[in-house]
Amino acid sequence: MRKKGGETGKADDFMSSLTSTEKLLTRIRFNLKCKNERQKKLVRLISQKEITICAGPAGTGKTYLACAEALRLITTNYSTYKKILLVKSVTVLPGEEVGFLKGTLKEKMEPFMVSFVDNFEKLIGAELTQQLMDAGVIQIQPLTYIRGRSIDNSIIIIDEAQNITLPNMRSAMTRIGEDSKMVIIGDTKQIDITKKSESSLDKICRMFSEVDEIGITQFEREDIVRNKLIIMIDDIFDQEELKGRPS
Repeated sequence: MRKKGGETGKADDFMSSLTSTEKLLTRIRFNLKCKNERQKKLVRLISQKEITICAGPAGTGKTYLACAEALRLITTNYSTYKKILLVKSVTVLPGEEVGFLKGTLKEKMEPFMVSFVDNFEKLIGAELTQQLMDAGVIQIQPLTYIRGRSIDNSIIIIDEAQNITLPNMRSAMTRIGEDSKMVIIGDTKQIDITKKSESSLDKICRMFSEVDEIGITQFEREDIVRNKLIIMIDDIFDQEELKGRPS
């Protein structure tokens, strides 16, 4: 009994030595199970590389896996990684730019960041997700707000990368600082910028394919895990696009 009490005392001493943020991180628990080899590869690349680029269709789990690995890294290496920075290119209709929407930056970005928040809530629940956001462990930023910064001690997840032009992608990728990781994810079939040819996602996958320091992985339609109906939907849209192309 004395031994048990001693162990309890050590645990209490350990908890009392933690900051409020560190105590919050000790509550994170989830069990991540990859559903195919490409999912395993993506998780492995994020763990091993400073920059990882992943392209693929909707429903393959790209954002979910990036969020999960970011949580794992920050809970096991908090001395290195202090926050998860979620970045998105905000592509909106003319006259509705983020700067003209009412509210704080956080309030302006919330509609664009629902996909990120959904994934964290699936992993750790809505309450803990909100607490991590309130504590600044999870932060959200539009792409334009990271220009000119050197982002240290962070896991940076850039989503919707298909909507980022090559000059803007260059600016984004060169923001990575000391003790940081960057994960760039997107779907080349969902390009929303006016000139689709200006999308950088396919281009950077090709440009950095032989660079050892940067991990590249591309999901295919057979890797879709969310709902197999997505494969049929994608096929029908592909057929419709082919009809509209000049012969």
